[in-house]
Amino acid sequence: MPQLQTEQAKTHDPLIDFDQFSKLAKSDPEAFEAKRAEVIEQMIQCMPARKQQRMRCLQWKIDQVRKQAANPMAACIKLSQMMWDSLVGSGGLREVLERVGERNFEPPPKASVLEFQPKTQP
Repeated sequence: MPQLQTEQAKTHDPLIDFDQFSKLAKSDPEAFEAKRAEVIEQMIQCMPARKQQRMRCLQWKIDQVRKQAANPMAACIKLSQMMWDSLVGSGGLREVLERVGERNFEPPPKASVLEFQPKTQP
């Protein structure tokens, strides 16, 4: 298996140059954040249209965790916890896969979304 991963790594160029991003983050944090946002948006735009809004919402949540964290390590830990929760937490991927495997899967209920008109100012 490690051999296969090594082979795959050789055939695909990384999406970003880590060393270049690291240097930019140290030398010009504002330019780094702008470039980071640009790369993230490019990745989201490569996804199917039906998933893009959800990915933008998830990215917004990630950005809020980063802003509220005391330091980068605290942000990393919190984001790691979020990922584990989505995998093994209540309603997470593991639980859903187990229900599908047991043929006990019911899709989540659907709800109508109400549209509210903004109030007009006199």
